[in-house]
Amino acid sequence: MIIAKFYPFIPEPGLMLWTILIFSLFWFLMSKFAFKPIAGALKERETDIQKALDEAKMARQEMANLKSEHQVLLDQAKEERSQILLQAKEAAESYRKEQKEKADSEFRIKVDSALEEIENRKMEAMVTIKNDAGQMALDIAEKILKKELKGDPAQVSFVKGLVDDIKLS
Repeated sequence: MIIAKFYPFIPEPGLMLWTILIFSLFWFLMSKFAFKPIAGALKERETDIQKALDEAKMARQEMANLKSEHQVLLDQAKEERSQILLQAKEAAESYRKEQKEKADSEFRIKVDSALEEIENRKMEAMVTIKNDAGQMALDIAEKILKKELKGDPAQVSFVKGLVDDIKLS
């Protein structure tokens, strides 16, 4: 019995020929059916990755543009808000001044009217007091004169003359 020793690392010409032939056939079949589709898939994947990176870059750029536009719009909105608040404050101040002037004017008119009314009442009271005082003086004088003139005809004629003079005036 011949036992053949098999050494995998020692090259034998027949084994080497068959190994090269099988490897060449394997390599040919792999290049025909596997390497091209794998290379195509890798190229497609590389293209997809590059496309995704480009889209991500464009998206970042667009986001930066949107952010700057958003900031500009936000600044404009803040400016408009400030303008509106300023206009509202000015309008409120103007309205307040107008109302104050109107109230002051009405107050002055009422005070002047009240002072005029007071002056009229004062004059009326003074006239009434003078009339009453004059009437009292006349009543007193009449009583005194009646008492004094009771019997003296010269005095009666003198008083009648005075009364006639007063009636003529």
